[in-house]
Amino acid sequence: MKLTFTKMQGAGNDFVVIDATSIALNLSAAQWQRIADRRFGIGADQILLVQPADGPDVDFVYRIFNADGQEVEQCGNGARCFARFVRDRGLTSKSTIRVRTKSGVISPTVHADGLVTVDMGPPGFDPQAIGFDVSGLAHQREGQADLWQMQPPNADPFWITIVSMGNPHAVQWVKQLDAYPVAQIGAWCESHPRFRDRVNAGFVEQHSAQQIAIRVFERGAGETLACGTGACAAVVAGIARGLLSPAVPIEVQARGGRLKISWSGQAADHVMMTGPAEPVFDGVMQL
Repeated sequence: MKLTFTKMQGAGNDFVVIDATSIALNLSAAQWQRIADRRFGIGADQILLVQPADGPDVDFVYRIFNADGQEVEQCGNGARCFARFVRDRGLTSKSTIRVRTKSGVISPTVHADGLVTVDMGPPGFDPQAIGFDVSGLAHQREGQADLWQMQPPNADPFWITIVSMGNPHAVQWVKQLDAYPVAQIGAWCESHPRFRDRVNAGFVEQHSAQQIAIRVFERGAGETLACGTGACAAVVAGIARGLLSPAVPIEVQARGGRLKISWSGQAADHVMMTGPAEPVFDGVMQL
């Protein structure tokens, strides 16, 4: 079959976006994996599927498949690209749309300058709901955050904050981000049996109360140049711990670009993310 697609990127996090508003597209995990393959396919961190609304409360349905072919709940950088795609393709004339994801409804807004703000909803902190087994782990409280100690083999223990942004994140603060063994610790953390559904492992270096740098080892994709939900989780963890200011947007420097994240520090309040979303090229793949 021939598959028409658009390649997009948001702060270096790259996506294959497919318009399935008028076609039924049911691919296997192996086929999604093939599309994402950087040698035998198009190449992407995630594949984004645009589907028609399934109810009057939303404009579209948004499905996300990781590079390993598995469907996941949420992708923040992808949400920005999704919003830009449906606007550019004339699938909607709205600046703000409501999109149903596997984890709930989100509301991206496309601005005149091309930046996109996404209402990511409120964060979650319940380890049980997130699928994290805390039994027997050392625990400490910092500000309004719970920290849990993890002990990797042949490495120093570290403390993580568990945050859900519609998908699970384990966030830790590090002193030298560029020198930190993200690939090794990230892979170990991602597939640790304490995480029921695996986890996105985030590593944060703090520059000030309004600026951080992050690296994220994503489930099913490995380290990516940016991770929107990872940036949100990092800011939420920092504000909850009392390390970051809730009064102003936090600037998050990923390897592929910058995002701005806002959260009041109140658990019920929504996290807002603003960043770029850019088309790269259109194409047709013989699948």
